Amino acid sequence: MKIAVGADHAGVRLKDGIISVIKDLGHDVVDLGCNCTESVDYPDYAVPVAEMVASGEADRGVLICGTGIGMSIAANKVPGVRCALVHDLFSAKATREHNDTNVLAMGERVIGPGLAEEIARVWLSTEFSQGERHIGRLGKVSDVEHKYHPAP
Repeated sequence: MKIAVGADHAGVRLKDGIISVIKDLGHDVVDLGCNCTESVDYPDYAVPVAEMVASGEADRGVLICGTGIGMSIAANKVPGVRCALVHDLFSAKATREHNDTNVLAMGERVIGPGLAEEIARVWLSTEFSQGERHIGRLGKVSDVEHKYHPAP
């Protein structure tokens, strides 16, 4: 898989470890920044990652900021993106199995590097369950998205 990765200044240290995990799992990485600790704006990194995923240019995305909240909000504004903010292993697995999420958000100030790396491993290794109930629910989410973002 091709994984797009982005972080703001508050997530840049965790980003490097996550990129190593992604590569260790045999995936390709597109690093969309940032690569500094000076203050930057999280939408400038969340949106390009989300757009790559929504367009199919990347299979999935990983976003990191201080809490993960800003990144997940910004990414979820892009039609076709299902970004989950995850800080535990159960949610990492469930959000892939039940929600077919295509972008993962985490907070460097909330979790440490060991847990974040394990979350990334679980999230990248878990497949969507394809259960009828989950597909129906995702269809309803897609209907809402199309209601507010109709195709041109």
